[in-house]
Amino acid sequence: MALSPTFHTILTTSLSAPSPKLPPSISSSQRFPFLTKPLHPNAFNLTTSSSAPDQKWRVNVSFFPAFLNKGKDAKVLKQDLLDCIAPLDRGADATPEDQQRVDQLASKLEAVNPTKQPLKSDLLNGKWELIYTTSKSILQTQRPKFLRSSTNYQAINVDTLRAQNMESWPFFNQVTADLTPLNARKVAVKFDYFKIGGLIPIKAPGRARGELEITYLDEELRISRGDLGNLFILKMIDPSYRVPV
Repeated sequence: MALSPTFHTILTTSLSAPSPKLPPSISSSQRFPFLTKPLHPNAFNLTTSSSAPDQKWRVNVSFFPAFLNKGKDAKVLKQDLLDCIAPLDRGADATPEDQQRVDQLASKLEAVNPTKQPLKSDLLNGKWELIYTTSKSILQTQRPKFLRSSTNYQAINVDTLRAQNMESWPFFNQVTADLTPLNARKVAVKFDYFKIGGLIPIKAPGRARGELEITYLDEELRISRGDLGNLFILKMIDPSYRVPV
């Protein structure tokens, strides 16, 4: 979701062969053995007998590994995602194939999001560093590297519904915004003031608006998707940071 040429937001036919004919002497059950029914309801039961308590015990045993594996799977998925984006210079060096791979990994992690209502969670509060995005306006790939922001940050405070985007060297530009919840994970964003070099305030135009959906959130990592289809991945660096009111 780009804001302006200067300021950018991270808020924002196969052929089928004829079937061979079988000799008439072959029965239907020989032709299609997978259609035959077992002779006994317990034909595929590997145990000869079982009691109700034993069955209950087996259910409990099968439940707990699945429950424990969910957290393990999320941890593995998160590390796979971080490993994938590490060499991509926040997305500036990503090929279309890289972007597709990152999006696939992000989608898998989003599917096991532990925070179902991020706008009601204190985990959202604080200052986040952007580590990957597909937004060209943020990456500024049309500029020489020495004229691109070396690091981008975003801060959010749930209690005040305020957000702030910050660029680092060489420009140190900032923008603040009001957030309006649309549901428990999506907000409308209305920017109010830009700061040139982090010092000179300029009122934002009325068109400086957007939407942001938080699709994954834990203590360390946040994934968001903007209304223009861009993907944003951020890591927490300062949970105590407060956005100016």
